[in-house]
Amino acid sequence: MATCKGCGAVLQHDDPKAPGYTPKEGSEYCQRCFRLMHYDDLTVSMRTGIDPDAVMKRIADMDCLILWVVDLFDFEAGIIPGLNRLLAGKDIIMACSKRDILPDTLNHEKIARFVFGRLKEQGISIRTLILTSKLQRMGVEEIKEAVSMFAKGRPVVVMGRANSGKSTLLNNLMGNKTLTMSRYPGTTLDFNELDIDGQKYIDTPGIEIQNSLLMKVKEEDLKNILPARQLKPQVFQLRGDQSFAIGGLARLDLHKCDHASCVFYISDALKIHRGKVENADALWAKHKGELFVPVSTEEKMQKYTIRKEMDKMDVVIDGLGWACVSGQMGTVSVYVPKGVNVTFRKAML
Repeated sequence: MATCKGCGAVLQHDDPKAPGYTPKEGSEYCQRCFRLMHYDDLTVSMRTGIDPDAVMKRIADMDCLILWVVDLFDFEAGIIPGLNRLLAGKDIIMACSKRDILPDTLNHEKIARFVFGRLKEQGISIRTLILTSKLQRMGVEEIKEAVSMFAKGRPVVVMGRANSGKSTLLNNLMGNKTLTMSRYPGTTLDFNELDIDGQKYIDTPGIEIQNSLLMKVKEEDLKNILPARQLKPQVFQLRGDQSFAIGGLARLDLHKCDHASCVFYISDALKIHRGKVENADALWAKHKGELFVPVSTEEKMQKYTIRKEMDKMDVVIDGLGWACVSGQMGTVSVYVPKGVNVTFRKAML
């Protein structure tokens, strides 16, 4: 059976709404991949529907080296809890993608300390860590050297959360754009074997990011939510009780601020609206969907609250980015669409 070179789906000519459809005999790419590659046009959404447990079980049953791709911008969403248990005995190389998105003030050494600290907290061990970027094919030679050291004749299975940058990394390793790349979660639909310099690599469907904001918005809004270029920190000095609306997607309320600051690391296409906590509910109700845009497809909101005890703390919203709060502050409350995960962690920067 012929498979699509872009996403790995079995090519078929019967159902235009099903994966792998192509109207032409002998096509190398399905219609969905062709339109994504040439027009950025999503004809069929596959951000849900691929069983993450089935993908992980299939990987666990393979005798392979794991190349685990995690998006540095969306690091918390990229972590797969219990990975060492799920992939017991596997050698794991971690490739942290999208290094170019983070500010230059965050050097490689700081990133490595941050990543290893978070992995230790999760009880996850890896063979080595490599930082990658689509710019200048950063990390390509380091990955090839690590694969040469650890593969030992086994295939390399490339895995990670949906939208983590697996296909981009593999294209960089190949030196071409064979695989379909897009901002839409669920681009790779099946296991897809590739030969790179005589070494077998296997691209896999992205593990569904169930608790991410990316699953709670219209797919046409992803272009504004996912940063396309290096993050520019947005800095706010704080006194009293301050509230910030990030479009119509999330709200951050900071109480009893004194000589404090809040720095946002989000897409510069999203607007941040600042106000007082006492007016926040009324402003949210009045402006959501008009001034506060884009909005979530999930109407219900949930609230996370924590007392700020760390000197510098990141408030991370899966899929959206993070805010770093520092200085004297009482409590931090975060409002996000129901089902979206929020992490409070020691500051990355």
